[in-house]
Amino acid sequence: MNTQKKLVALVVFVFAITTLFAQDWPQFLGPERNSTSPQKNLLRTWPEAGPEILWTVEIGKGYGGPVVKDGKVYLLDRDDTVGDKMRCFELSSGTEIWSYGYDAPASVMFPGSRSVPVVEDNFVYSCGHNGELYCFDLNTQKPVWMHNVWTDFGGAPAPTDGSRSREPGSFPMWAISQNPLLYGDLIIVASQAPEAGVVAYDKKSGELKWKTRSLGLTGYVSPQIIKIDGNDHLVMVTASGGGRGGTPHTPGNVVGLDPLSGEKIWEFNNWDCHIPVPNAVEAGDNKLLIVGGYELGALMIQVEKKEDGTYGTKELFRTEEFGDQTKPPIFFDGYFYAQYGTNNKREGLSCMNMDGEILWNTKREPDFNKGSMILADGLILATDGAKSIYLIEPDPEGFKPLASAEILNEKAGDEQMSGRFANQNWAPIALADGKLLIRDQSRMMCLKVAE
Repeated sequence: MNTQKKLVALVVFVFAITTLFAQDWPQFLGPERNSTSPQKNLLRTWPEAGPEILWTVEIGKGYGGPVVKDGKVYLLDRDDTVGDKMRCFELSSGTEIWSYGYDAPASVMFPGSRSVPVVEDNFVYSCGHNGELYCFDLNTQKPVWMHNVWTDFGGAPAPTDGSRSREPGSFPMWAISQNPLLYGDLIIVASQAPEAGVVAYDKKSGELKWKTRSLGLTGYVSPQIIKIDGNDHLVMVTASGGGRGGTPHTPGNVVGLDPLSGEKIWEFNNWDCHIPVPNAVEAGDNKLLIVGGYELGALMIQVEKKEDGTYGTKELFRTEEFGDQTKPPIFFDGYFYAQYGTNNKREGLSCMNMDGEILWNTKREPDFNKGSMILADGLILATDGAKSIYLIEPDPEGFKPLASAEILNEKAGDEQMSGRFANQNWAPIALADGKLLIRDQSRMMCLKVAE
């Protein structure tokens, strides 16, 4: 083979390998942790019954989503009476390859799994319902190390009798819901325990590399990397509290940290959401959108560098007309798309511009309530939080569905999972190699959504 042919072959090989790896979904919210996939050639029409279902597997209750790497699916499953179980499946067939379970009994409302693992090289990392942060070796299928990010830093153990307490340091009402973040040699999670806000471990050895003091009241937000002046800032959002029955109101915080040291760089201390879940969304020009549920809406802040080289923040706007209770919005072409369904609001799928103006929402026609969304090939794949899946063209002019199908049908369950709970598909979905992974309270399904 001559030199030119060898060069062409090498380019083709590198392109093929790059494309293969680009199709992975290795962490919460995808490759860039922003609900966006590099997937191309999405099917733009579906049969009446919806996309082809390639396989279905039985899983436990919960809200934790899968990740995908090199044709393997990883899911942290759970049985509340026993504990957590890391499970590995073939993406092509759904065949279970291996699993590893460990004791972690607990009883909380809305039982089941909570988090999304992260997979890199030969390791998968997960943070369980009770706070156990595990590193598993994909070759041996055994743990390499484990720490409890909650009890190791002064948090009370998880209850096994269903009891709840609002005392400082008590186990969170909705359990530990951390989606680990890999950053260089570090694995980072928000402990939110009395003695630590965010903690970082060496991803190979499990050695604690840094921790912050408590950053605020305990919530359910995972850390996020945001670019500020071209540099990586680790952004954390904490809960607000009080303000009821005469108790003083404690505002929540939005904090920017150095991801390598945990050193605080800036802070905004007037966020209002007592049960925050979505992480911050990067909106360009050092702007961040923070959203919440429970009718508490959204906040846009800007991080600014001062003359002395330090950073400060300013509020650009806040609104109660846009938000998302469980996922961060999708930011596309200067517009935000989110599912704003809360206990008392049903705004459905909503679109907001950069100035906080609501351009449209679907209300209950159709209803979108705590579902999941992925931007791919210029389109949005969305679950509605109940039974249906949609293919949507994002457009600030109005809601433009291209296809929809009722994929998840009623299935008998126990008392807590009957009725409106039976088909909660609140878990983050995943897209890899043209296959969409979606789950409800009893099964995970793989759908063909691309050519």
